[in-house]
Amino acid sequence: MTYCLAIRVDEGLVFASDSRTNAGPDQISTYSKMFTFAREGDRAFVILAAGNLATTQSVVTKIKSDIKQGNSPNLMNVEGINEAAEYVGHLSSSQQQKHVNAVAGSGVDTSATFILGGQVGDRPHRVYMIYPEGNFIKATAENPYQQIGEIKYGKPILDRIITRGTSLEEAALAGLVSMDSTMRSNATVGPPIDLLIYEKGSFSLERRFTLEADDPYLLEIKSAWDKKLKEAFKELKRMNWNEPSPIGEDD
Repeated sequence: MTYCLAIRVDEGLVFASDSRTNAGPDQISTYSKMFTFAREGDRAFVILAAGNLATTQSVVTKIKSDIKQGNSPNLMNVEGINEAAEYVGHLSSSQQQKHVNAVAGSGVDTSATFILGGQVGDRPHRVYMIYPEGNFIKATAENPYQQIGEIKYGKPILDRIITRGTSLEEAALAGLVSMDSTMRSNATVGPPIDLLIYEKGSFSLERRFTLEADDPYLLEIKSAWDKKLKEAFKELKRMNWNEPSPIGEDD
């Protein structure tokens, strides 16, 4: 399994992804699920991938090949982020079909889901989730983030914290707490954690960090979050359990 998220706030974008691809009892494998593409002063893209590893790898390989060969379309010549999402969606669906044909009858799930975020020129920065079928939706003011993979454990913190006005630093912290909550509850999601912060209009993807399991900052966040949750729980008002509710009593 995997967990990837992208947050869109007014100041820019935040991306986070785990790196675990196999969490069986005898083997733990890791593989980065974050891929970046940029041209200085003009465009920047981040792609997060979840699903069949062969499919996601072939999609990323094709993206790189199209750029290198100057094919049209590719991420370096699309007019906008919407066109980029269409392009990635088309590649994904076509690569999935190739793998379906190759493993026909095996029961192997070849589907893949992607998050694409970035900015082209002076157009707004955007985040899209691209479904296995190739269609996509974008993060909005009402729903300023997208998740793929094992989403349920990390969603509550994002729902409570993230708004369009959230700062990039706070969004990055919320993303890490969301990731930590997921790792705490699901062994198939694990470090290293890739985190990238993109400031709108910068077209720079240099603020990328890889946090190992023993990273001091990651450990500090884990410890502080656990402590604060327990403190908040202890401060909640208790119900008087000794007084039964009159609702439902017999006449």
